[in-house]
Amino acid sequence: MAVKPIPDGYHTVTPSLTVNNAAAVIEFVKKTFGAKEAEVMKMPDGKIAHAALTIGDSLVMLGDATPQNPANPASLYVYVENCDDVYRKAIQAGGTSIMDVADQFWGDRMGGVRDPGGNQWSIATQVEEVSGEEAMKRMSQMAPA
Repeated sequence: MAVKPIPDGYHTVTPSLTVNNAAAVIEFVKKTFGAKEAEVMKMPDGKIAHAALTIGDSLVMLGDATPQNPANPASLYVYVENCDDVYRKAIQAGGTSIMDVADQFWGDRMGGVRDPGGNQWSIATQVEEVSGEEAMKRMSQMAPA
């Protein structure tokens, strides 16, 4: 039997975060998004060499930074059923607000937080289907004259 080129449960693109204090980021993601640990491999010193977490239908990989592979904060956009509730959970889980939840011109309601590892999480719920043309019109109306 041939080996699958993309493992079960993974998508063509899978975020992979290198962070300081991966254990804290894992706890943040579990408390905020209800993430489940698919796998966690620790180094002899207890730091996280590799972790795979499921958030909804997606996998996110992460691990602790090393001198050879330093932390590199990322930005992730996550769709959820109720962004207001998830945003509150993110703050309670130790996230720092970078943008209060508000309706956006492209049809999403969205807010943003920074996790304990410095990653930015945009938390969104689509509340309106907006065409590209309409989004551009709305955006142009927001721009200063």
